[in-house]
Amino acid sequence: MDYNYVYIITNKPRGILYVGVTNDIARRIFEHKQKIIKGFSQKYNLDRLVYVEEFQIPREAIIREKQLKNWHRDWKINLIESINPDWHELEMTH
Repeated sequence: MDYNYVYIITNKPRGILYVGVTNDIARRIFEHKQKIIKGFSQKYNLDRLVYVEEFQIPREAIIREKQLKNWHRDWKINLIESINPDWHELEMTH
């Protein structure tokens, strides 16, 4: 079964946040860490995975990504801290 992922990366605890969606979380985080893709995450050195949700249906992942992107910063922080209160970097090997 293939999965789709909505994720949040940062540069440090309570730092700048980036919400993304991908069908290959391990590859995508590798790309962030290697600064392969130019843009917001590269500019602000965002490569620390602190939150992830898994979806079986791609459309649901896209809808959730758009929802989170429209959330207030405090809501995103509360969401992260609800499952990762110490902002540990998550390991994804899928």
